[in-house]
Amino acid sequence: MSTTYDKLKELLDSQKALTNEDIEKLVKEHGEMTDEEKTHLEADRLEAAKTGDDKVTMDQYLEACKVLDTAAEGSDEYKKAEALVEKYEKGG
Repeated sequence: MSTTYDKLKELLDSQKALTNEDIEKLVKEHGEMTDEEKTHLEADRLEAAKTGDDKVTMDQYLEACKVLDTAAEGSDEYKKAEALVEKYEKGG
């Protein structure tokens, strides 16, 4: 994994959330991530959001929808995103 991914993962683990500004800052400092790293990071963000808060926000829902569009059906990332989408659509 790249330095950018590693640093973002550390930040996510410590803060339990990442802003787009956090990501943009570290990408500028350490370079772009691969598409696979971006997918993994987004899945990690969704998981942290899911375990950290019972209510799914609109931003989390939209990010989960993006993952559903890009991740392989049946993959861990896909399943996590699908669960968030379903929870949001049920009012959670």
